[in-house]
Amino acid sequence: MAKRNDIGKWGEDIAVDVLIKEGFAICDRNWRQGHHEIDIVALRDDTLAIVEVKTRTDKDEDPFESIDRKKISNLVAAAEVYIRAKDYPHNVRFDVIGILGTPADYTVEYIPDAFDPPMRFL
Repeated sequence: MAKRNDIGKWGEDIAVDVLIKEGFAICDRNWRQGHHEIDIVALRDDTLAIVEVKTRTDKDEDPFESIDRKKISNLVAAAEVYIRAKDYPHNVRFDVIGILGTPADYTVEYIPDAFDPPMRFL
């Protein structure tokens, strides 16, 4: 496994711990269908959280910098596919967790309900 994959898995493990401490049950990790991907799907009460995890080891980097309009659009599309496939009747929100540092010294920032999905006009 490449170093980048190791760092990403480590970050997702930290994110899972954060979500469990927040009272969530983990439904899926690294869910993929076609080109759609979701890092973590978690459930608490009647809310399904679609969670994007960004891990950076360089203290000068911002873990949230790469969450741009395109990333949000892709994540929303993946959530739509996931919800249809699983037939979940829950409220849905999009959370983001950023991990900055190394296993020896890191910080975690959790942003629940980080963004609203963009509206689509038919």
